[in-house]
Order: sequence, then C-alpha cells, then structure tokens
Amino acid sequence: MTILGIAGIQMPVSAIADNIDMMERYVAHVRKRFPWVTVMVFSELCVFGSNPIHAQTMPGEAEQRLQTIAAKYGMWLIPGSMFELLDGCVFNTTPIISPDGVVVDRYRKMFPFFPYEQGITAGNRFVVFDIPDVARIGVSICYDMWFPETTRTLASMGAEVIIHPTMTDTIDREVELAMCRAAAAQNQVYFFDVNGVGDGGVGQSCVVDCSGYVVHQASTMPEIMAVQVDVGKVRRERETGLRGLGQVLKSFRERPVEFDVYNRASSVDDYLYTLGPLKKPGRNLNDGLNEDKEGDPLAKSMEISGPMG
Repeated sequence: MTILGIAGIQMPVSAIADNIDMMERYVAHVRKRFPWVTVMVFSELCVFGSNPIHAQTMPGEAEQRLQTIAAKYGMWLIPGSMFELLDGCVFNTTPIISPDGVVVDRYRKMFPFFPYEQGITAGNRFVVFDIPDVARIGVSICYDMWFPETTRTLASMGAEVIIHPTMTDTIDREVELAMCRAAAAQNQVYFFDVNGVGDGGVGQSCVVDCSGYVVHQASTMPEIMAVQVDVGKVRRERETGLRGLGQVLKSFRERPVEFDVYNRASSVDDYLYTLGPLKKPGRNLNDGLNEDKEGDPLAKSMEISGPMG
C-alpha cells in the first residue's frame, strides 16, 4: 500500500493584496495539525489574485518567498498559480516546489478562459513530476479541465494524481463538479480540484478518487481538505478495472481508431468554423446571430420555419 497525504486549501483570496503571508499561515497550521501531509495545494491565482498587473518574472521575488515556505516546512508546494511575465507575454503559471525549496518545474495554463481572460498567453507543454517512490503527479489549471484531452494526456504520461487549481466564481461550478468526477473515472486517477473563496471563487472544491467516488466535497466557506490518497488503489484499478469493471486506460491504448478531429489538415471539424469568432457577447445578445445565413447551407438547414408548439 502506498499512501500520499495531500491538503487542498480553500482559502479567502484577495484581489488587491499579497496573499503569501496567509498561505504560509495555512502551511504552518497543516504541518502541525496533519504531520502526514506532504503536499499542499492552493487555488488558481491565489498568490496575488486575478489582476495581471501583478505579473512577475520567474524566478522572482514572489516565487522565492514561496520556495522559502516550502523549505521551512518541508512540503511539496503547489501554490495555485500566478501571472508570469515571460518574453513579453503573460502566462497563468503554477510553479511546483519541492520540500527543499527547489522549483522542479512550472506549468503554464493551456486554455486561458477566452474570451474573458484577455491578454493571457496559452502554454503548450504538459507537466508531470515524481514524488520519489510514492507517485507521479500531473498538473492542470481551471479551464484546462473543459478539454478532456488535457487530463487524458497527463494520465497517458503516467499521472496517478492530478492537481487542479481553479478560480471559479461563476454559475457553472456545478458543471465543473460533474467534470471532475468524469475526469477521475475516465482516466482512473485521483482528481484534486481546489477552488478559492472571496475574490478567489465560490469554493466547493472537491477530491474524487480513481473509481469516480467523491472523497470530499467542500462547502462555500474556507476549508482545509486533508486527504490520504491511496496510490496503490490507482495502480490496482488500472490493472484490474475501475471498480473491477472497465479497464479504461488499456482500452484507450488499444483503440482501433485515430481521431481525425485532431488533424488540423482534415476537414472533419469544418462545422466548428461556422460558429463565429471567439469573442464576448456585446450589449445586444442577438447581434450577429443571423449573419451570413444566406450563404451558409448548414445554417439554413437548421432553421425552423413557423411557430413552435
């Protein structure tokens, strides 16, 4: 049996102040109260909030403060994320910091929440890291989860636990909770989803195990989710099947089909180009809905003539 202690911190996040001191107080508290926890996870943009004006280079002063915290308390630290300045671009970046204070990697969010998260550049590299002799961990951020290819890729790279900081303050949180459970089951992985509260989100963080069971569902208040992750269960179920049933990852490995939708040179996704530009709706929500319908046979075929009912 291999057990990994992870604590997700659903803490109040300020959008106008530095949150690092409060993050350290949570780390100190967890280190004392739950000595078996070796991994600490915070929510997306927990460090400075959601304003890109706080973007910093990495390495930089804020990241160094986080490294000091990790080393002081001997924790693997995934401090949510913060905006990073790199080559004239701004990325939404999660540093992965080891218990000796070393940044072992940085994950940059692949799917910024367009068209709302304007001015943020998408990352293009998947990140997994190993806790020696314990587990392989994958990292994704918030909107990445809406694209199941991201979770599938991390699982295919051997991730047994996926750490998923998020900052959701919108009415679609219940949809995300369903996705968390689906992602865990479809990829036979523990899915550790950590949201913030206050300026950092509506809470309702959750942990789902590799069988698709909800280990814990947080409230909308500040909360510490200290969970003992059974990595051995992941390995057994990947070998024998989810709940003794479907062997999902092995079935994907032995799939009889390649997916043409991922080949940009194919025409299988032509429909997607009929959906219009990726932009926010304007004041008039009906603007543009009837544009180009005369020249679009697909749109014309979808028209409904006459009143319904």
